[in-house]
Amino acid sequence: MQAFTIRPPPESVPQVSRGSRPAGLSSLRTDRPKSWCPVDLSSTSWTTRPALLWYDLGQVSRGTRVPHLSDPVLMCLQYPPGLSPQAGSIVSMSVSFSYKYLALFTDTGHLWTGLSSLQERLSEVDTKRTARPKQMLWCRRPRAQQPSVVLMWDRLLLVVGACNDTIQFPLEDESVLVAELDGVRIIGPSSQELLQEVPVVCQDIFKIASMAPGALLLEAHREYEKSSQKADEYLREIKEQNVLGDAVRQCVEAAAHEYDPDTQKALMRAASFGKCFLTEFSAEEFVTTCRELRVLNAVRERGVGMPLTHTQFKQMTLQVLIDRLVYRQLYPLAMEICRYLKIPDYQGVSRVLKHWASCKVQQKDLTDEAIARAVCAKVGDSPGVSYSDVAAKAYECGRTELAIKLLDFEARSGEQVPLLLKMKRSQLALSKAVESGDTDLVYTVVTYLKNEMNRGDFFMTLRNQPVALSLYRQFCKLQEPQTLKDLYNQDDDHQELGNFYVTASYREKRLEGRLSQLQGAVDEYNKAKNDFAAKATEDEMRLLRFQRKLDDEKGAGLLGLSLQATMEALMSLGLHKQAEQLYRDFRVPDKRFWWLKLKSLAEKEQWEELEKFSKSKKSPIGYLAFVEVCMKNNNRYEAKKYVSKVTPEQRVKAHLAVGDLEGAADAAIERRNEAEMAAVLSRCAASDRLVVDKLNRARASGAKK
Repeated sequence: MQAFTIRPPPESVPQVSRGSRPAGLSSLRTDRPKSWCPVDLSSTSWTTRPALLWYDLGQVSRGTRVPHLSDPVLMCLQYPPGLSPQAGSIVSMSVSFSYKYLALFTDTGHLWTGLSSLQERLSEVDTKRTARPKQMLWCRRPRAQQPSVVLMWDRLLLVVGACNDTIQFPLEDESVLVAELDGVRIIGPSSQELLQEVPVVCQDIFKIASMAPGALLLEAHREYEKSSQKADEYLREIKEQNVLGDAVRQCVEAAAHEYDPDTQKALMRAASFGKCFLTEFSAEEFVTTCRELRVLNAVRERGVGMPLTHTQFKQMTLQVLIDRLVYRQLYPLAMEICRYLKIPDYQGVSRVLKHWASCKVQQKDLTDEAIARAVCAKVGDSPGVSYSDVAAKAYECGRTELAIKLLDFEARSGEQVPLLLKMKRSQLALSKAVESGDTDLVYTVVTYLKNEMNRGDFFMTLRNQPVALSLYRQFCKLQEPQTLKDLYNQDDDHQELGNFYVTASYREKRLEGRLSQLQGAVDEYNKAKNDFAAKATEDEMRLLRFQRKLDDEKGAGLLGLSLQATMEALMSLGLHKQAEQLYRDFRVPDKRFWWLKLKSLAEKEQWEELEKFSKSKKSPIGYLAFVEVCMKNNNRYEAKKYVSKVTPEQRVKAHLAVGDLEGAADAAIERRNEAEMAAVLSRCAASDRLVVDKLNRARASGAKK
């Protein structure tokens, strides 16, 4: 009997074109193979790909399953080691749960077991039965050293071990075998059983006359419950061997593998009894096993029907167990387990509640109001449960009104609004967004409405939401100015239209366009009965025309400047008549005009013109300003001309500004002002002794009076 393998070839092997057959396969028949099974050869040197093992024409074939027919493949042949030539043809194959072992059953009743790589044989047994078994499965525990194969015929179960021993079990009813991680599940019409290898720790404790530490500790506890002195003898024997810690661990481990609650309790009580005599022993494993056994016993109940072993539970993890309970709608039990094991809410109770609520909204026999109340009462403010997710599920089930009611319980507006938009409840979505105070959320809804509605309906919707309308106007100011104008037109907001035209005028590069925009602003301000704004805009238009005229005549480059900047520019160019014309035409305040002309003449050092200007009429800004401006332009001589014109209240400041300490002292003494005399004294140096004495005498004289 031959075996062959298909695997990736070396580079020298030619590739196979699509639709052709690899070399070595052409001699095979094309009819259906008698048996086949998948194997994993990644731990061998054959291949790193998944493989198929099949039997055809009395040969065992092993080949890699490739993604494309055009990929290169190679056929290799070999005999299953140790399979006698009299074994006959293979009629059934089975691979172990871990894909490590392979079983072959022949038409002569021989059962061959070995590694799935077909490189080593474990055993070959003559079952004395030539009929093909209905099922053939492997039965072994993880890390077990004695794998066995279970074969099933009508009303008969045969277990074949690696040591060539067999065990027969009669079956009362038609059954089905299911291979599991640590055994074989036998499922009948009304019951199920688990066939598995007895764990080593259970063998050590419960076998007859066992002297294992766990067995002695269990016996010691039994004697202790009988108030027998033998308990002390057993404990002494365990302590003498220094294996009390091992005994406790054996009892805990054996309890985890047991199904009978009474046996579990006996073992765990023995472990608790033993650890009382240990000073340094971590109880974490003991506590964990107690909790896990309570959970396993709960799910093994007839009403639940999940007969998990401890090994399967550890392999599948607690989260998977909770998921299975949830998908079977065993919500109370799932939540109790989560609370008992203190699983974080977002992984435990909240996740279960979320699934419960999603199922609750699908109940068609309850009204929307009843379901909403039930969900709110059950879920409450549980962390990790989003009402928007539950509402989305309700919407998927066609219950839009229920979804809206559930969204009312959602505290996060950011979760409410997207679903409302999806449900075409745009007006409600806009209201929720405005209530949230989140401008980004409002912009999101407004953008959606803009794309979904026609222009008129969109504007009417915004009018009912002043906050959204205001935000949209801010957006349009930056991005869509023409849309902003349309909004103002629809609302007959002439004031804002006028402001819009004024703003638009600054974007115009040509004077005619700017004047046109400003004229539109004047018209709108008049409609809004804003006389001040209309007059200010007309003045702006007059200023622009004046600036254009001077630009054409003098080339002054004034266009676009403000009134004050225009006057300053004219004075700096020596065009004082034109500046005075603006002063009269635009009714510039006297103080502003005098300050502008004063600074302009001083900066150009036109001191004679400045003196004439000061004598033209009484200065509205006083004459201290003349003193300060002259000193600022480093002309003390001119500054002294105006000191005598300064009012008595400001004369001390004027004298100090020009550095005349003696004059400042006389002015301060004349006014008998203590603060002014102190100010003069603070400016005096050591060389100004006469001035200091004069001020001190004046202050002393004033103090006597």
